[in-house]
Amino acid sequence: MIILATERLFLREFNTGDAGFILELLNNPSWIKYIGDKNILDTNDALNYINNGPLKSYQTHGFGLYLVALKATEKPIGMCGLIKRDGLEDVDIGFALMPEYAGNGFAYEIASATLDHAKNKLGIEKVVAITSHDNENSIKLLNKLGLYFKKITRLHAEAEALMLFEAENG
Repeated sequence: MIILATERLFLREFNTGDAGFILELLNNPSWIKYIGDKNILDTNDALNYINNGPLKSYQTHGFGLYLVALKATEKPIGMCGLIKRDGLEDVDIGFALMPEYAGNGFAYEIASATLDHAKNKLGIEKVVAITSHDNENSIKLLNKLGLYFKKITRLHAEAEALMLFEAENG
């Protein structure tokens, strides 16, 4: 199911047929460095990730992480969406692209459309974001989206310290 479309991209729900792409995306070095190793070692792990992550979130919250694809070819290039985490009070936006698609404005295009969707279609007034302190590209993108550093947070006691971003009026 397509959630939204922009000039060059569309966002659609993940399905079990996306396991190969999930395996590739979650094992690329930038994902592991900035988001973390999710131990997705084979297609079975990728299926479990899809079923227990995005698909479960769609059912539980009515939103989740979605597949980002090029409109012209339908080629998957990343993920973007909304997450309701146990360790955060507010819904947060998450995004990741395959490295070969970085630097083309795709992340801004799909993340800004996702924020608009959250507010205008889902009625979510406040969306925050978290990132590691050394993820300079993510920090720049969050600022461009109108989210600014608010405080350091942890998702749970043993978790790494993350930067929490929110809109200035949030």
